[in-house]
Amino acid sequence: MSDSVAQPSAVRPASVAIAPAHHPTGHIVQSLVVNMVIALSKLVGAVLSGSGAMLAETLHSCADCGNQALLLLGVKRATKPPDAAHPLGYGAALYFWSFMVALLLFVGGGMFSLYEGVHKLQHPEPLHDTKIAMAILMFSIVLEGWSCRNNIIDLNKGRGTMPFVQYLRQTKDSDLIVVFGENAAAVLGLIIAAVFMQIAVVTGDPRYDAVGSLGIGLVLIGVALFLAVEVKSLLMGERAGTEVERAVHQAAADDPKIAQVLRVITVQKGPNEVLVACKLQLVGDLDTAGVVQTINAFETRLHALCPEVRWSFVEPDDKE
Repeated sequence: MSDSVAQPSAVRPASVAIAPAHHPTGHIVQSLVVNMVIALSKLVGAVLSGSGAMLAETLHSCADCGNQALLLLGVKRATKPPDAAHPLGYGAALYFWSFMVALLLFVGGGMFSLYEGVHKLQHPEPLHDTKIAMAILMFSIVLEGWSCRNNIIDLNKGRGTMPFVQYLRQTKDSDLIVVFGENAAAVLGLIIAAVFMQIAVVTGDPRYDAVGSLGIGLVLIGVALFLAVEVKSLLMGERAGTEVERAVHQAAADDPKIAQVLRVITVQKGPNEVLVACKLQLVGDLDTAGVVQTINAFETRLHALCPEVRWSFVEPDDKE
């Protein structure tokens, strides 16, 4: 686009500061509290039983607590208003910290669980107080299942009729998919720990407990890789949802002075923060004041149709 004719705007008068988008944190705080309670209970179970799978699950919950603290930090950083150094704001900070969470889940959770599993296979130790450990696992499954259910409810509010997995891959709320991924991995990991601990008790072979640790590690690594791939795409500047482009075309169609939309580029700058750049072909011989008025009116309609559009760059042109 030509810098001489492009009309940049924040979809508001230039004198009005752009407030950062509000982002809820209730689901993160809820998961943090649940994981703190579970981590303490698992630690008691691991000490009493000597179970490697329980120790792996304890470290998993501790890692989850740290990860959710990082997500809260990301939300706080993302709400900083734009400044001279970052004129488009700090919305992508949440994507950065979400990516860090995925890395920590891979290393702190997955790799250590694999290490613990290999160590217990090479040096098996008998389990003890397994009834207490199993009771703690059941308690943890209930809490994590409740938290995971609430995450699914939050995700369902935004996905509409879209298939669940497809929505996970397309949503721009990185913290939602990270928290859900952690909780889903936690539920599966707890089930694996309980099953293999019980097998170890029944067979009298503690190596089955070590196999449980290996299974937990593989689950955590798989979830971490999925989260890393999805968040990396957002961090690199992913295209916004198709509803934004539809809003651009609708805003243009509502003005007879706009012949057509020649080109649209959308970039997701953070949760609920979108940048739009587009070319419009205008009708007739409009003077400079008429062009400015038409573009300003277009941007006002665009914001009304799609409030998450926080910056727009509009260029009048007659060709792409």
